[in-house]
Amino acid sequence: MATSKAILSEAQDKMEKSAESLQRELGNIRAGRANASILNRVTVDYYGAQTPINQMASITIPEPRVLLITPFDKSVLKDLEQAIFASDLGLTPANDGTAIRLVIPQLTEERRKELAKDVKAENEKAKVAVRNIRRDAMEALKKGNKDGDFNDDEFHELENKVQKLTDQGIKNLDQVADDKEKELLQG
Repeated sequence: MATSKAILSEAQDKMEKSAESLQRELGNIRAGRANASILNRVTVDYYGAQTPINQMASITIPEPRVLLITPFDKSVLKDLEQAIFASDLGLTPANDGTAIRLVIPQLTEERRKELAKDVKAENEKAKVAVRNIRRDAMEALKKGNKDGDFNDDEFHELENKVQKLTDQGIKNLDQVADDKEKELLQG
């Protein structure tokens, strides 16, 4: 049987990972500003292996709405350009022979509101994950209580600790989502 400390530690760890996962998901939502993380899912066939762009090029932000992609190996410039074109980013790469520029278009007010709804939906999914983690931790504690690993007072104290972890986890998720919404709505 896992100790109460191990159960709490595992629940906290999983809740923190949920917040990190939400952060990654929201990083994929384009906010009208240049952000290198939008290229994370784009891969290029590089000598027979699908390679992420950030492993084969330097990505810089020379202006607030421009990404500059400079490949380490200039021979892959065309492949890079085609991979960006084929991706679902909806951006048109501009190849100048040594680097690729991606200009991020301004978002319309309507599109900003749609993206804010997407942020809320992703946040809700993450909250469900945190609540499932709480449920699993509570079940593990109940099993430990039945097995006589701790008495009723200890059990209730542990339940309160799990709830506090859950409340903190949800507060963290809300903070991540609020930050992204502000970024979207400010433009």
